[in-house]
Parts: sequence; C-alpha cells; structure tokens
Amino acid sequence: MPRQILANKNIHPAIQKTVINNHADIITEVQEAISQHQVVVVGMAQNPAPKKARKKLDELGIEHTYLEYGNYFNNWYRRNALKMWTGWPSFPMIFINGILIGGSSDLTALIEADKLTGLLR
Repeated sequence: MPRQILANKNIHPAIQKTVINNHADIITEVQEAISQHQVVVVGMAQNPAPKKARKKLDELGIEHTYLEYGNYFNNWYRRNALKMWTGWPSFPMIFINGILIGGSSDLTALIEADKLTGLLR
C-alpha cells in the first residue's frame, strides 16, 4: 500500500519550489550517507533511543554511520523534513542497505528474530 502524500497537482505552482526545497539539504545529506554506507543511524542528541540502537550495533560489531541533528530544544524543523520524507515518526531512523528498518525497537526485534544478518548481506 503506497504511503499517502499530497500530490503535486494539489500544490499551487507558486509554492511548489518552496515545498520541494524545504530543508532539502538535510534529506540530501542522509541520502548520500545511505548510498555510501551499509548501516546508517539518524538521530538526535539527548534522545536515549538512538544511543540504544548504536550500542546494540556496536555490541554486534556492526559498523555504522551516525548522523545527529539537534536535540529536543533545536532543529526540530529540520528533523521534521526527515520525518516527512521517510514517513517515520520518530528517531532513530535506521537504514540498512538503503532500506528504512524503523527505530531502536525495530532493530531489537530484527536481532531477536535472527533476521538482521540476512539484511546485512
């Protein structure tokens, strides 16, 4: 089932450029990291979930790239662009081989189900 997103035909032409370029730099940075690294964790300071996910990856000896964008007090608007781009509502956002697998609890579920290794191949 495709994710719902407002169709371009329903965005007035006068604002389409604003919509397209809204914090495109942060999205491009994450896309580049995803294209260059097998495992990418996107998070924010002061949030324990990204730290938990990174710790699990470290314990398993899985190399990963970490991108951190602000904290609870700043850069929420930039992080919001990532949420709109992915459709994922929280941090961390964990990508394996370019696929968003979810957050920390989703990583744990994959580990417990012995499915993480398969994704890393």
